[in-house]
Amino acid sequence: MNTHNTAAPNWSTSSFGDAADTSPMELSALGNHLNLCKGARGRLFTLHCIAEITNRVVAPRFVTTLFVVALAIGLGSLVF
Repeated sequence: MNTHNTAAPNWSTSSFGDAADTSPMELSALGNHLNLCKGARGRLFTLHCIAEITNRVVAPRFVTTLFVVALAIGLGSLVF
């Protein structure tokens, strides 16, 4: 005869039965992490964001973008 153990799963939390509150050490580590993230936002961060937004706009409409650029170059060559 096969018997299956259907006991409830053992759940564990990070509070280990204590109050679920942040410790001063955790707050310090979080502060260090946030300072590190702020430092990563250097001079080229704005340029990176602009390039990412441009990529999001251009990538789904690649053929249309090529057509608009070709049209602009064609019209520019007629004017000058």
